[in-house]
Parts: sequence; structure tokens; C-alpha cells
Amino acid sequence: MGIGSKARRLALLAGMAVCVCGTSAAEAAGKHKIFLSMSFIGNDWQAEAANMLKAMASHKSMADKVDLQVQVAGPNAQRQIQQINAMVQAGAEAIVIFPISPTALNQVVKNACDKGVKVFAYDAEITEPCAYNVHIDQEEAGRMTAEWLVKKLNGKGNIIAVTGVPGTSVDDLRTKAAKEVFAKHPDIKIVGEAVGMWSQAVARTELSKILATRSWDDINGLWMQVGCFTANSMQLEAGKKVSELLPCAGEGSNGGRIQMLPEGTEVEGATSPYAPLGAPRISYASPPYSGALALKLAVEALEGKHVAKKTILPLPVVTNETIKLCDEGTWAEMKAGCNAFKPSLVSNPGWFASIFSDQTPEIGLAAALVGQPEE
Repeated sequence: MGIGSKARRLALLAGMAVCVCGTSAAEAAGKHKIFLSMSFIGNDWQAEAANMLKAMASHKSMADKVDLQVQVAGPNAQRQIQQINAMVQAGAEAIVIFPISPTALNQVVKNACDKGVKVFAYDAEITEPCAYNVHIDQEEAGRMTAEWLVKKLNGKGNIIAVTGVPGTSVDDLRTKAAKEVFAKHPDIKIVGEAVGMWSQAVARTELSKILATRSWDDINGLWMQVGCFTANSMQLEAGKKVSELLPCAGEGSNGGRIQMLPEGTEVEGATSPYAPLGAPRISYASPPYSGALALKLAVEALEGKHVAKKTILPLPVVTNETIKLCDEGTWAEMKAGCNAFKPSLVSNPGWFASIFSDQTPEIGLAAALVGQPEE
């Protein structure tokens, strides 16, 4: 299959639901029994991360080793605790988990470790010492983006802050670090703050509430864990010119990245607001491959290899100066540094673009879109 036809096939598959269910006991004979414990799933990042993890489990290098079973607890620590207990009782050898809290799961995780279960947390952190953690430096993410916004505003202005999922280490650390930066600049005023749940849709709802009592003209910049694409779209809807878009420090959604490209750039499938606008941005991400890497490391640990208790991933940061469009979205292209994908390849602007890691050659664009591994 040619590259062009492969790209078209990916675009057609992108809307399809992917299900990787647990195999039967007979089929799982000789495989490591591994559970994925997901908490909050109401956003694009969580779905994409799950796709990549499932793709890793089905890669030819893993398919004969892993029996993966998936459970979703929702944003409920007690339910996640109950599910983890059940996983251990069901014979789990490893549990890969997005923890809803850094501390609430500590006792159940320790109990699992005491029974020989390897517990790997991805993106969000578990503080129990026996757990393995795979994530970016969340404080660095909050600090760097806040510093960029302060510099962009010359240390003075009214800003809106939109945070993530409350209680997670990701949200707590990013928000704490950002507010520490803003506190050093008394002329930076947070005039509106909302919980965004890492969702473009929630960001729109919360921004609409804030804008019910003030206008875009009262605002000079935005710090958003997720929602810069939506904020830019809403400004255009309100009549702002492209040249008047406010600087936004936020997430690595593909829509936001495409908006960062110089206005007028020809991009296949682009239609405003999912189009090049020259929007002033810094874009970072918790890379959604973190769960897949956690699974890979869990298998290595089960095979007796040494695995560090903490794996700190590189922080993907893109600015207007470093934005680079992928032509076909191949693994080789991403390795060469492209960091945004054509709307013709990725129809969902909320989808996260920071999917490349040289540690995970088993997964690429097809994994992130539809849960299919690299060949």
C-alpha cells in the first residue's frame, strides 16, 4: 500500500471505535495478565492514550506476551480502589493505571505490590514507593508556559486560567507552578478561573460563563491546560480579527497546533477555525504515548529486566517558531521533527499531536487514531 493510500485509509478509520477486550483463558495461556485501570475518560487525551496502549499490547512484539484487560473507574477514587483489589484477586501480574489521585490509592497499591503485582502509573503520579511512575515534569510544564505568557504580555495584563481534572497530580502540579510564576508579577491579574477537565467542550462552556460578565476586550491572555483551540475559535466567532487573537499558553491539541501555522499556509483539509491562523501560542503536552510506554516497561519488569521506578519523559514544547507540519504522518517524519497533522489526516481538532517517542517505535499515527500498531 502506498503512503498516500495509507494516509487516506487512516483518515477513514479515525472515526471508528476500537475495542481490545480481554482474551479467553485458553488464548491467554502463557501470557502476562495485565490490567489497564483508567479513571476519568471524558476527554480526547484519555481516549488517545488508551488507543496507544492497546496498540502496544497488540504489536507483534507484544501480542504473544500480553493478555490486556481494561476497566474504567471514572473520577472516583473509591471505585478505582475496588477495581484494583478485584484485579489483584483475578490474578493480575501487572496493573497499568491512570490514577485519579496521587495518594488515595497508596494502600491498595501497596497491597498489590506485596502480592507481587507490578503497578505502573502513567501521566498522573502515585506516591506509594513501590509504584512505578511514567510522566513528564508537570511543574516544569506549568512554570514554562506561565513564564512564556508573562513575557508575551510584558509582565502586565488580565488573564484567564483554565485548569484540568481536580485532585490529579497533573492538575495540582501544573496549576501550582503556574500560579507561583504569576504571583511574582503583581501586574498580571487572573480575572477568570475555571475547571476545564482537559476537555475542549468543557473549556467552551466555562469560557462562555466567564464571558457572560466581561468581554474579550477585557482579557489580554490565556493560560489553559486544554482549550486554546476553543478560545481562538470563540474569539473569531465574537468578531475578532485573526491578527487580534490573544496569546494562549496551553495544550498540544492538533487544532491548536494547526492554528499556530502562519496564516495563509496551505494545509489539506483545513477549514476555519481548524486552519492556519498565526495564533500566538506555546503548546506543550503530556504525551499520550506514556501509557503505552508504561505497558512496555511493565512487561520488561515482569521479564526480570531492571526498570527505573521513575521515568521522566521529555516535555514536548512547540512555539510559532518551531511548529512543523507533518506531510503524511509517518514515523520517520515524526522522528525528523514534525509536530502537527493535516486535518485531512486528523479530523478531530482536540486530538493530541505529541505522539512520537523513540522509545516506542511500535506505535505511531495509526495507534493514536484507531489503536493499530506499526507493522
